[in-house]
Amino acid sequence: MSTIEAVTAPPKIRHTQCFIGGEWMDAASGKTFATHNPATEEEIAQVAEGDAADIDRAVKTARKAFESGDWPKMDARDRGRLLNRLADLIEDEIDELAGLETLDNGKPFKDSRHGDLPLVVDCLRYYAGYADKIHGSTIPIRGNYLCYTRKEPVGVVGQIIPWNFPLLMVAWKWGPALAAGCTVVMKPAEQTPLSCLRVAQLAQDAGFPDGVINVVPGFGPTAGASLVRHPGVDKIAFTGEHRTAQIIMRDAADSLKRLTFELGGKSPNVIFADADLEAAVKGAYIGLYLNQGQCCCAGSRVFVEEEIHDQFIEKLTEMTRRRRVGDPFAADTDQGPQIDRAQFDKIMSYIEKGRHEGAKCVTGGERVGDRGYFIQPTVFTGVGDRMAIAQEEIFGPVMSVLTFRDREELLQRANNTFFGLAAAVWTRDLSKAHQFAARVRAGTVWVNCYDVFDAAAPFGGYKMSGQGRELGEEGLRPYLETKTVTIAL
Repeated sequence: MSTIEAVTAPPKIRHTQCFIGGEWMDAASGKTFATHNPATEEEIAQVAEGDAADIDRAVKTARKAFESGDWPKMDARDRGRLLNRLADLIEDEIDELAGLETLDNGKPFKDSRHGDLPLVVDCLRYYAGYADKIHGSTIPIRGNYLCYTRKEPVGVVGQIIPWNFPLLMVAWKWGPALAAGCTVVMKPAEQTPLSCLRVAQLAQDAGFPDGVINVVPGFGPTAGASLVRHPGVDKIAFTGEHRTAQIIMRDAADSLKRLTFELGGKSPNVIFADADLEAAVKGAYIGLYLNQGQCCCAGSRVFVEEEIHDQFIEKLTEMTRRRRVGDPFAADTDQGPQIDRAQFDKIMSYIEKGRHEGAKCVTGGERVGDRGYFIQPTVFTGVGDRMAIAQEEIFGPVMSVLTFRDREELLQRANNTFFGLAAAVWTRDLSKAHQFAARVRAGTVWVNCYDVFDAAAPFGGYKMSGQGRELGEEGLRPYLETKTVTIAL
């Protein structure tokens, strides 16, 4: 079997402490926690376990940098230059960072190297270009007055990111915040802190002033909750699970922080009989299995028009059975392990629920090997709308296939979820596609494609899939305040 050396040398673990004010330091408590390789279940490193004391220091440092350091005096164009320089350094170190991402997260190295990291670089460069294009406008109000608006940074931003796309989530959060002129305190997911910590050092190497970027690893109930509750934080940006977002909303109520959430989904992927079947099968395959199924926008509810159901399942099953599960550093691996034991157990429990509720598992459904958190890519047919696997976010390589006849009924069923992150439709009839896109309650709709992302295209959800948008010009707005200035002439 291929080893890690078949693709890249083992990445060196350079940073495991808190990064505050441009310095590396142990947690105030002296505590550490282990991060594990999900492919082997072995410990990778001990990481500083930040808590309220470390968050307090980081927030005060970020506040000082925002109010009286070099950052507020810096020209917007120079902020853009720093973001471009960070993107350059990430690109220079792209193989090592991809290896670190795969080691900590378990995703195939080829996906880290050729998928995630290029998107990281592109996102930072996109917002680097926006830094000097943030401006207000003049307004012709009544009377002898000059009225104009200013766009100003919201202040100190707390950012809490998940484990499924660690470095990409860093870029999605840092890019707009730094372009807007905010300072940042980030808490990476406890499962995957290593790449974020490394990129914090690269930001310092790029020339970001001390205190502008701070990273405190730790756990949600301690470090995360302290960040949300801290009165010195002006905004929280969170990507993760909707129940955690509900807790954040309650904890942020006392200080009325600005909040943006990018949360989960149970996205409908609709395939009409007139679709290009080969393309639709491939799209369903990618739309669900990408990143081991650990995508918030995964097309986990696949609605197939009844007359092509059997053909679709035959082609999909054949493709799914060829999917190679194994060592994420092997060049021929398509699917790595799930992130940790808790996620592995959750996914396996949903597979059992699917069987128990009467769905048919046509392929997969079992663990792979006896070491690491590997699960076979799994397809269920005969799925009913009320089954747990059709209603609840599994966040794993489990596809639920449902059938439909009537287009109107299909729309009702597609929208019958409290999520609304993404959706897709496959058809040669563009009128049908536009009608579906207009009526489905989702923040992103793909037509004859799936998982197409670009730094310029806003991303976010309806209903309990989130508040606000990330990426594009829309992604800047939550990091800006609008100030109106009126002058008597």
